[in-house]
Amino acid sequence: MKNPTFIDLFCGIGGFRLGLQKNGARCVFSADNDPYCCKVYLDNFNEDPFCDITTINPKNIPDHDILCAGFPCQPFSIGGYRKGFNDTRGTLFFDILRILKEKKSKYFILENVKGITNHDNGNTIKVIREELKKIGYNLFEKVLNVSDYGLPQNRERWYCIGFRDDLSISSFKFPKKVKLEITLNDIVDKKVKDHKISDIAYGHVKNNVKKNNSKFPERINNDHFTIVTEARKNRASIRRDGISPCLTAKMGTGGNNVPILYELKRKLTIKECLKLMGFPSNFIIRDNYSQSYKQIGNSICVNIVDKLCKELINNYNKK
Repeated sequence: MKNPTFIDLFCGIGGFRLGLQKNGARCVFSADNDPYCCKVYLDNFNEDPFCDITTINPKNIPDHDILCAGFPCQPFSIGGYRKGFNDTRGTLFFDILRILKEKKSKYFILENVKGITNHDNGNTIKVIREELKKIGYNLFEKVLNVSDYGLPQNRERWYCIGFRDDLSISSFKFPKKVKLEITLNDIVDKKVKDHKISDIAYGHVKNNVKKNNSKFPERINNDHFTIVTEARKNRASIRRDGISPCLTAKMGTGGNNVPILYELKRKLTIKECLKLMGFPSNFIIRDNYSQSYKQIGNSICVNIVDKLCKELINNYNKK
């Protein structure tokens, strides 16, 4: 049986694409309007996805089996202003609807921050569900944490799998949790000598660790680093369990929000961040660059896409 085709909307640097291609799916269209992401996408997939999805006529998008979209999360994220559909980025969901309605994709995979499930007292997710059902899709939703699926990062995201009603698919098995076999210690490159933070910055981190010491247990063993994110001065995220705090797009704001390896007095490198997102070692991206950190924080974890896609393609093959 032929491999399914997919379109990669708001494709970023290609996390969705990598996960689907691992399962034999073939990309027939990709789209993003961030020129920095498009450069990385071009370097890795030999395709330039640059376009404005809001101006594209859906009729001009190739026919496909699966629509993938990690639509912009900032309007629904607790890290942003949570304006939701009042933010122009939030309205991009309706462009997904526009494409689904015209192209009648057999399946879709949508991804967003966990906060979308309670944004505006639940009204946002209610609108999303109602609109998707109205155009003829059966939905299956779940919040998954990537630390339950093979990567040592505390990253909770909402996933929505949709099947066109006429396919009569009444169930979908989200991947089972697995024991975490690797920790941050397996990700960190102990040979890195740069990426050091200043003595002043380290002093702030040290104070945060000391202040929050009573809230967090000591390291489980010497193999586990203390890792700190100073996104909020008085509410630093500190972990000593071998799992990284969530990597966010705010890492691109001057590097101030890149998680810090306390014992090594340095921030995570681009390569380490890519590994925490499940990207392969040969992935091409500019090193130690604020845009690269931002792109990684905005991406989807390849491991999750891989596991979701396996079940999705199982359904595809049955049909």
